[in-house]
Amino acid sequence: MSALTAADARPGTGERVAQRRWLPGASIGTVSILWNNDDILDLAPPVPAEGVLGEMARLGYEGTELGSNYPAGRDLTELLARHDLRLAGAYVALPCSAEGPTPGAIDLGHAKLAALHAAGGEVLIVALDQSPGRTEASGRADAPQTPQLSEAGWRSLVASLETLGREAAELGHPLAFHNHTGTFVETPAELERLLGLTDPALVGLCLDLGHYTVGGGDAVTGLERHAERLSHIHLKDVDETVLGRLRGGQIADFREALRERIFTELGSGVLDLPGVLRALRAAGYRGWIMVEQDTSWHPPSESAAIARQVLEYALKTLA
Repeated sequence: MSALTAADARPGTGERVAQRRWLPGASIGTVSILWNNDDILDLAPPVPAEGVLGEMARLGYEGTELGSNYPAGRDLTELLARHDLRLAGAYVALPCSAEGPTPGAIDLGHAKLAALHAAGGEVLIVALDQSPGRTEASGRADAPQTPQLSEAGWRSLVASLETLGREAAELGHPLAFHNHTGTFVETPAELERLLGLTDPALVGLCLDLGHYTVGGGDAVTGLERHAERLSHIHLKDVDETVLGRLRGGQIADFREALRERIFTELGSGVLDLPGVLRALRAAGYRGWIMVEQDTSWHPPSESAAIARQVLEYALKTLA
């Protein structure tokens, strides 16, 4: 083995060595939503950006996505550098009705792309925002009465994504579409249709394994099926009991499911983590693997530490 680099000297060295053996070229980060959930503001007091990034670095993560309370531009670049972190990407959710992205939605994409570029980030991650009728159908979107995109809506969505993808590419950033429960692209069939309609050169895939599971898919199957489109991964586990209650109608909608902590610590839910890592290796995946957990019963740093240790163990075992 070659000599360890300076980055290998900080916490997480064991994971990084195992990672390079099993997934050479991949990078592992985490997402600030665990510390600051922008969807449910009353969950916990906000944590300053300095504290969030310091904890990420202490736990051995290599990068983050743009957080709502992070500084912008050069200030963020310098803050990340102090913690030896990279800006893996920036996430934006486009408001959408059955007729496609609403007026002004693409402007949100433009703004997030500009923020990503100004801070020296990498991937533009684009999802749809939750919509009335869909957020209540979370986990059961295959039901006949669930609102669907119209044919015009599909055309509008494809055009919006390809426009953003073209603009992102001109600035040197890939665009990755993020599947999301409670939106018009939740189920495996809906994601399949979107990928079939969009230009692979302009629209890659950020497969969120938690949302894919809630939407009725199998994470490993999804990775294998869409291996050629993968450009970003959200690694997320799902609590089996809460998922069953959501699908059974005992939980009203996705926001309530978040309050019930439907997304759980890595290794505590239904996700086949070794199978996921095997599928990523088979795909030759070389992008970011972002550990993500929207809400937790534990302090954020504790959940982030659990996830890192579980992932480290899985990588070591496979490597």
